[in-house]
Amino acid sequence: MARKPNSMYRDITQHAYTRRVYMGGVPQSRLLQFEAGTPQRDFPVIFTLRTDERSQVRSQALEAGRIAGNRHLEKNVGKNNYFFRVRPYPHHILRENKQATGAGADRVSQGMRRAFGAAVGQAARVKADQAIFEVRTIPDQAKNAKEALWKAAMKIAMPCYIHVDKGQELLTS
Repeated sequence: MARKPNSMYRDITQHAYTRRVYMGGVPQSRLLQFEAGTPQRDFPVIFTLRTDERSQVRSQALEAGRIAGNRHLEKNVGKNNYFFRVRPYPHHILRENKQATGAGADRVSQGMRRAFGAAVGQAARVKADQAIFEVRTIPDQAKNAKEALWKAAMKIAMPCYIHVDKGQELLTS
């Protein structure tokens, strides 16, 4: 079955559904690795990708953004000159009331009767102005870090912006 568009899951319409104890089968999160690069080093410049609005981000989108940003940094900066981190964790379980399609579906389908829905994925709930991705780097590689965050932002289905959290005085435009 094809993946549904993110517009179906982006808006926060109900309370959080996170208690796995009460659920049957929950698909595993696509996001398994949250950090990349060199975490031990103290970097003077920190960039974050922040959201403009309150929304949900699926684990697939977080993973795609992590791969895009990390690949750009690894190629252009080198593993020892950056640290990349995914900040939110996808706790919220997404549910979907699947409908039968095709010939005779009206006799098989139950419509909206007892339409609780089955777990189909996971999402992270983010507030407005919350950091999604973080890149720590050296001042020489600030342009590459911004490009990496921009590439990661293309995978997130909401408006985002890049913010300098630390080291603004070290950057030359």
